[in-house]
Amino acid sequence: MIEALIQTLQISKHFIAHAVNVFSLWILPVMLLTFIVAALYKKIPLYDTFIDGAKEGFSIGVKIIPYLVGILVAIGMFRASGAIEFLAHALAPALNLIGMPADILPLAIIRPLSGSGALGITTEIANQYGGDSYMARLAAVMTGSSETTLYVIAVYFGSVGISKIRHALIAGLVADIAGILASIFICRLVFL
Repeated sequence: MIEALIQTLQISKHFIAHAVNVFSLWILPVMLLTFIVAALYKKIPLYDTFIDGAKEGFSIGVKIIPYLVGILVAIGMFRASGAIEFLAHALAPALNLIGMPADILPLAIIRPLSGSGALGITTEIANQYGGDSYMARLAAVMTGSSETTLYVIAVYFGSVGISKIRHALIAGLVADIAGILASIFICRLVFL
């Protein structure tokens, strides 16, 4: 009976993994096609709208450069100081209680600050443990399940002159923590 239960759980893990793979392959093309069909239905000029958006994006890009440089310098100093690795090893016993490997903590800390920094850490984890390892998969899911909250607030709020962020910071960080915890739970369920 126990063997049948274990086999059923393994089948469901494979089914979930297959369903996630199929969904991830088709979600972007379906979304793009939906936007195009909706624009055609509403008779929106697609090319002109796209060009106007690109122009606006370029002007915003020029405005955010000072904020971007500031946040990237701060992240570089934080990583180069070794504070992240020290914190990961100090918190390892507490992290084990929630099933989070200590080597993933640097990613969880950097992700709210920088997408490129998080991608660098994810790449380091994949190189160290192998691309198909549990650690690499957890790092990839964690990267996709959280947002660059502090980066968004510093760059985008700063570029449009918003100085009172109200609840945006707290809501964003709570969402990041929820995404990190959910990624740990789902990866343990699917990949272990």
